[in-house]
Amino acid sequence: MENETTENVELLRGNPKKALIKLAIPMILSLVIVSFNNIIDRVWVAGIGSDPLAAIGFFAPLFFVIIGIGNGIGAGANSLISRYIGAKDYKSASNSALHSLIIGLLLSILIPLILVPFLKDILILMGAFDVLQLTYDYGIILLLGSFALIFNMMLSSQLRAEGDVKRSTLIMISADLLNMVLDPIFIYMLNMGISGAAIATVIANALPILLAVYWLFIKKDTYLNYSPRNFKYSFSLIKRILEVGVPASIEQLIMSFVNIILNWMLSIVAGTTIIAAFSVSFTLLQIGMMPGLAIGTAAITVAGVAYGARNYENLKITNRYALQINMIVCVLITIIMYAFAPQLAVLFSYSESSASLYPVLVHSLRILCFFILIAPAGAICASVFQGMGKGTISLLLTVIREFLFVIVFTYISGIVLGLGADGIFISFIIAVGLGSLLSVIAIEYYIKKISEKQL
Repeated sequence: MENETTENVELLRGNPKKALIKLAIPMILSLVIVSFNNIIDRVWVAGIGSDPLAAIGFFAPLFFVIIGIGNGIGAGANSLISRYIGAKDYKSASNSALHSLIIGLLLSILIPLILVPFLKDILILMGAFDVLQLTYDYGIILLLGSFALIFNMMLSSQLRAEGDVKRSTLIMISADLLNMVLDPIFIYMLNMGISGAAIATVIANALPILLAVYWLFIKKDTYLNYSPRNFKYSFSLIKRILEVGVPASIEQLIMSFVNIILNWMLSIVAGTTIIAAFSVSFTLLQIGMMPGLAIGTAAITVAGVAYGARNYENLKITNRYALQINMIVCVLITIIMYAFAPQLAVLFSYSESSASLYPVLVHSLRILCFFILIAPAGAICASVFQGMGKGTISLLLTVIREFLFVIVFTYISGIVLGLGADGIFISFIIAVGLGSLLSVIAIEYYIKKISEKQL
């Protein structure tokens, strides 16, 4: 295993195209399974009615806050570890990994302490009046079990930072496969309904953590050394992890907040049925987004190593190649998603209580599928900025996209001009497209400037 870990690191320092593909392909597989699991989760919940589906939709922004925090700190650790690997500073890379685990532990304690006491008030503010108890029953379990979600993402990120994509992928895939098995058991066999779906999610994410702990602390066959004896407290390392991790987490918080605003606007113009359709549509669209997100996640590591080694030509190649292969894949997926929207909609409207959702879902999906064409490009550029440790630039681009473009455009279309749900959906697509274009221009300009400075 030692030879394999060394080969993984050498690949990261070599051809950026090969490194990007090697990291991205397993990530695509794991993220597709993640999305497929989200679909299965909602398919099982759809069997108990459209109200539980709407409840999941209402809690989704808070759920993505938890996911965003885990991904954010994971991205911060991934970026810093990768940069130290690029600079061939093994001790600092290992120490950075240990610091990130401590940060994750503190967050796992703070998130439930802060959110649980105010959960019902938050859900009321989010507009979940009609399904308040269902949303609360689902959300309280996920908040209390947030440690499982956070550490699952963080540990897989750290393995990916050293190029160990096999075990990183195994952690993610095993969690989702377990969830698919546990869902029907807790929802139907144990008759726990929507609460059962939440319990299944927590247990499924917690079990793979034990496997990661075995690799890191007992077997000790990773490239980085996780021995507590190697831990040397450094405020500088914490600061550098948070310089990427906090902006990345805030980005997810902003997008979750905007999702709440969109749900609020949709509830005004069309009611809870359209919110259920919006939630389900995005669950399906996440599959289409996975290649782009996987490429972006891989780009954090490859760009971090290139930036740490001051190889700015590899940095430019990483960004452009990631955008190129992403666009090819996303065009194909958008066409497929549009063509098979009716068949996909059946998965979430098969029961008598959710049959009314079918026509609304088909219509919504055929508009929102164009999101796949434009959103991943912005995510990839953000990942490259994060890989370089420039989390604040990525955050600034997110603020511009979400507040200046998305909220303004959708509010004018849906509320001011009265164009309804379709107006909100279409203006949302346009706004995200403008944000992605701005991100592409920004990353190209930044890489050009640091390359010129080096010369």
